[in-house]
Amino acid sequence: MLTPLGRLDKYISSENIFNRQMVARSLLDTLRAVSEDERDCVSVLEQIDRLADDSEPTVRAELMEQIPHIAIFCQENRPSIPFAFSKYLLPIVVRYLSDQNNLVRKTSQAALLVLLEQELMERGDVESLVCPVLVDLTAPDSSDDVKTEAMAIICKVAPMVGRDVTERLFLPRFCEMCCDSRMFHVRKVCAANFGDMCGVVGGEATEELLLPRFFQLCSDNVWGVRKACAECFMTVSSASSPDVRRTKLSSLFISLISDPSRWVRQAAFQSLGPFISTFASPSSNASQFFRDEERSGAQTHSTDAEAVCAQQEPAGREEQDEDRAAQTAESLTADDSQKCLPSSSEEIPEQELFNSFHFWRTPIPRIDPELELLEEDRRPSAPALDRKHLQELIENLEPHIDDPDVKAQVDVLTAALRATALDSGLEDTLSHHALLTVSVPSCTALTDSVPSCTALTDSVSSCTALTDAIPSCTALTTLSHDAVLQDVVPQALLEQYLSMTDPSRAQTVDMEIARHCAFSLPGVALTLGRQNWHCLRDTYETLASDMQWKVRRTLAFSIHELALILGDQLTAAHLVPIFNSFLKDLDEVRIGVLKHLYDFLKLLHQDTRRKYLYQLQEFLVTDNSRNWRFRSELAEQLVLLLELYSAQDVHDYLRPLALCLCTDRVSSVRWTSYRLVSEIIRKLSSCSSLLVSFLGELVEKFCHSQKWSGRQAFAFVCQLSIEEECLSLDQFSEHLLPPLLQLASDPVPNVRVLLAKTLRQTLLEREYFLSSVNCQQVALEHTLVALQTDVDKDVKYFASVHPGSTRLNEDAMSTTSSTY
Repeated sequence: MLTPLGRLDKYISSENIFNRQMVARSLLDTLRAVSEDERDCVSVLEQIDRLADDSEPTVRAELMEQIPHIAIFCQENRPSIPFAFSKYLLPIVVRYLSDQNNLVRKTSQAALLVLLEQELMERGDVESLVCPVLVDLTAPDSSDDVKTEAMAIICKVAPMVGRDVTERLFLPRFCEMCCDSRMFHVRKVCAANFGDMCGVVGGEATEELLLPRFFQLCSDNVWGVRKACAECFMTVSSASSPDVRRTKLSSLFISLISDPSRWVRQAAFQSLGPFISTFASPSSNASQFFRDEERSGAQTHSTDAEAVCAQQEPAGREEQDEDRAAQTAESLTADDSQKCLPSSSEEIPEQELFNSFHFWRTPIPRIDPELELLEEDRRPSAPALDRKHLQELIENLEPHIDDPDVKAQVDVLTAALRATALDSGLEDTLSHHALLTVSVPSCTALTDSVPSCTALTDSVSSCTALTDAIPSCTALTTLSHDAVLQDVVPQALLEQYLSMTDPSRAQTVDMEIARHCAFSLPGVALTLGRQNWHCLRDTYETLASDMQWKVRRTLAFSIHELALILGDQLTAAHLVPIFNSFLKDLDEVRIGVLKHLYDFLKLLHQDTRRKYLYQLQEFLVTDNSRNWRFRSELAEQLVLLLELYSAQDVHDYLRPLALCLCTDRVSSVRWTSYRLVSEIIRKLSSCSSLLVSFLGELVEKFCHSQKWSGRQAFAFVCQLSIEEECLSLDQFSEHLLPPLLQLASDPVPNVRVLLAKTLRQTLLEREYFLSSVNCQQVALEHTLVALQTDVDKDVKYFASVHPGSTRLNEDAMSTTSSTY
């Protein structure tokens, strides 16, 4: 019997925690109940302020979850309760940002982001109330968890508040936190959001204030920080000037690719293609090819690439890395590809005591997690490396060349060493022949950067053994000869991208590296331009023949984009053969080609395009007959392909496919195919003889079909032909209307129902069928009268009245069983 305010007053002071939680949960309903009375609304808001002081964290968290919903209600009812949000709700959100309870803080942070996204906060309130609190929470005297959380919120809030507020309030503290030597968690948050911060403050502030900090983060002694830098490299590069990108960021990225940590190298190679795309001209918009990857963790077209390792949030301070190491394999450092084994036989299970792995191999020693903090001494520095420094690094690594990770680093540093010669001024003064000599030394001249075959005999038995890590002299010559003919992208970056198809990369970096390469290839190709396609051709062909179907699938989904970049001549010469191989591949690969079949074929010359008419029927055969979506996609693509071919070709090649799909076992495929048939009618309407032949075939195959679904399909095709104006009304009356009216005596009610809908909602809506000019008018009226007296009530209903919906295809499908 209590009023809403009465219940609120009774339970808000209850000693039972669950009662107070219930009050918090029902605040929005209480406000709605009293919304017409401004005084009662103010009373509820005052009770909210009282509830905010509750000593129980779960009550405060429950209240904070309701704040965004209450704020939206207040905004919608602003005339009744003006200033409700800024006076009553916002102070609670700000206060809870520094609450001692972790749950309450997390809830308030989420609420703050929702309020900002919904634009429920005044800009002045954000700048004067929220931003100062967030900055204060990152002060040196704040606890580690609070400081980390506050910095994460600052990075998310910055794009919402804009450049001016960010530069004045957030940027100084952000730069300071990037150099926090005590808390690597804070540095990791800064590194992960560095690109977003650069995008907010613009190029000038980025180069003057942020890039020096970015260089420091890329040299951090914790691999997780460096990995975060590699992941955001594209956005940082996008905010920088072309000169800085080429002279500074390129060499910095090379240091990440040669990082001792496998996880850092993995992230760097995944970001290599997107980073290269930032060298494209602004008008090309090469970054569009990486939006799918940014939108989800899957790459292929995102489809697909699963994360190799799920990085867990650290639980404590930097000094507590040992506890974190016991929970996740990512705690391993430079040699993180190794696995720790028990060092004594007592720790090995009895059944494994004589396992050949344990018996014949020297036990792998335990790795101290604290070793990660000492990585900095073992890493090349992040700033640009000169030729002398690169040579010293290679010499230091040569004694450990047997280690696959070291081989990978030597490979990267060798490429960087060659790049220093290419990027110097030598090529401006030397002839083309001399340029190739400098860029691609012979086996003898390679001794400055890569040990010769003879010099390596002490550690490696032959040059053949080097192929896993360092390409042979011939391979180096071919690689550099192709790559040097372009000046769009720094030499070292392009060579590293081309090396992503090297089998050794899969062992030392990432098993999915070839898929990352395939995903980013259209963006790299757009950056280089069609004039430099020769640099990527061999890599593309290697990827197209990769053993992993996911790599080929990625290329199949993007081959139409690459064709658009290369133009018709290069497409015909280099992409058509690969396209043909994809047509005969697994269904998982063929679906990528099929989804963009029209987009690819329209780019080909007419003669080349016509050859594919003979191969379209192959799409009817799938590895799994239950894969009905494949056939449905084929029907949709055939509708688009009609415009690419002549009426005669459509009649000879596409018509049989359409009729076959119309008899598919799956209803969804059939209904799509009926639309295809109606579009074929439109295409053939320009040729009378072909049209008459096709309409006669439809009458024979469908109207006179032994199956009721075929007769129903005929009625639906007739309906679509009129609604979509696929042929003239005279042609329809002559060839399709007489057999259509015969369906009035069909024994199956579903057929008669669709016929009634077609006559009432489609034909009788046209004046043509109501006039005496139409020779079929009398027959049409008689048929309609017969349907109005039909024994089936549904048939009688649709023939007698005018239903509200005119989308007959939906009505028709509702009366048809969707059989599999």
